Amino acid sequence: MKEKASLGKGAIFKALLLVVFIAAAVFVVRFTPVKDLLTVDRMRQFLEASGFWAPVIFILIYTAGICLFVPGTLLTTLGAAIFGAYWGFLYVLIAAVLGATAAFFIGRYLGRDFAASVIGDRLRHYDEAIERNGFATVLYLRLIYFPFTAMNFGMGLTRVRFRDYFWGTVLGIIAGTFIITFFVGTLKEVWAGGDWSKLLSFRVAFSIALFLFSLFIPKIIKKIKNTE
Repeated sequence: MKEKASLGKGAIFKALLLVVFIAAAVFVVRFTPVKDLLTVDRMRQFLEASGFWAPVIFILIYTAGICLFVPGTLLTTLGAAIFGAYWGFLYVLIAAVLGATAAFFIGRYLGRDFAASVIGDRLRHYDEAIERNGFATVLYLRLIYFPFTAMNFGMGLTRVRFRDYFWGTVLGIIAGTFIITFFVGTLKEVWAGGDWSKLLSFRVAFSIALFLFSLFIPKIIKKIKNTE
């Protein structure tokens, strides 16, 4: 069933709110003291003061950070450096999915009506295709490392079903999240332990190999897709 393409005052108002939200988010992160929190030392100090609630606080910060256009890779690196390879992976995965979900609904609520009313016939064709193949589209874009935050908001503007977006996101970011957190978490343990001989260990070599492999994932996925 096609959406009615009508450009009402409500759609315009919500679209303007979305633009204001994005501008405000960029301003807060770049030009306020919030940016000073986004370092390993400051974040660790803040979380250590939170005690038992540190993982929950980190997840909330990560979720908000995604909505405020803080780079997901930066937040993931912070999580791995503070919590280690395995707990860092768990907390980052939960937070990334929550952040992606929140950004999706912000885009869907504030921008979808406006987007539906202004797209032409050609773009509407792609919009309908995304609705039909939502899971595969989201999964593919996540696997080739399409810009995380931009995709979260952008998908909210399309007709993709939330369940397709959600599961495509979960399955699409698991591998990349684990590779980054395992790599950073492993190096963090060597740094914290002060035993530099461990840099020659199998675990460090494996983490580096995983990280290097992750750089080729987009090319591998595109090559497989082109051969279909």
